[in-house]
Amino acid sequence: MTRDNLLGEFLQARRARVRPEEVGLTPHGRRRVTGLRREELAKFAGVSVQYLTRLEQGVDRHPSPQVVDALATALRLDLDAARHLRALAAPPTEPPGPSEFRGEVQHLLDSWGGTPAYVRDRRFDVLTANKAAMVLSPMYHPGHNLVRDVFLDPATRSLFPDWPDIAEQTVAALRATADPRDPRTATLVAELQRCDEFRSLWARYDVRPSRNETKRFDHPDAGPLTLRRQTLTIAGAEDQVIIVYQPEPGSASAHALARLL
Repeated sequence: MTRDNLLGEFLQARRARVRPEEVGLTPHGRRRVTGLRREELAKFAGVSVQYLTRLEQGVDRHPSPQVVDALATALRLDLDAARHLRALAAPPTEPPGPSEFRGEVQHLLDSWGGTPAYVRDRRFDVLTANKAAMVLSPMYHPGHNLVRDVFLDPATRSLFPDWPDIAEQTVAALRATADPRDPRTATLVAELQRCDEFRSLWARYDVRPSRNETKRFDHPDAGPLTLRRQTLTIAGAEDQVIIVYQPEPGSASAHALARLL
């Protein structure tokens, strides 16, 4: 990932994903491009081809909110992808410094003795965790990066029976959450580019933040676990979230997790 033309790269990638039939076009003959032609997107967005070219080439980097909204509509972006497009079009802000967490957050996590919980930042660095989370997986130990572990740690791949889905969700959440202009994020993405699966998923430019959903584990000691993941925001620390895993009360997963802890 380069930091000099993020908006243009996003526009080009998402333009390539819009099938002509989706926007009412009837292709005639052989098309030399995948998705929409540049002039087709410009027409649907109500801008000139020359201006769209400047945006895609990184000559112009901060289109007006009206142009951004028109592009989002023409590209058929969902709410998450449109929000990401607006962030890329906005003037850059000061890169975030190292994330820190407050002591009371650690006390909160520790009070949930039987519930795995940890804190991560926008780059998916684990800042702190309770004992239950660290027993659930080494990837939840402070200092680990969740994206790096998902793709580069064989033990983590074995932990998730639905690893392809987890990998796809993780990449989409990283793109939605991390600031791509942050040097540390760029370094992380550059490192992960050596992994073929990550490189392929990153090139899709999917955007979807982490949401509350069920995740399956194949724990080496506890066996199969089905846990509900919940994401909680921390007041005053918008760059951090608490991730909590809970089993269905009375379920086999609840009993297996209790034995593990």
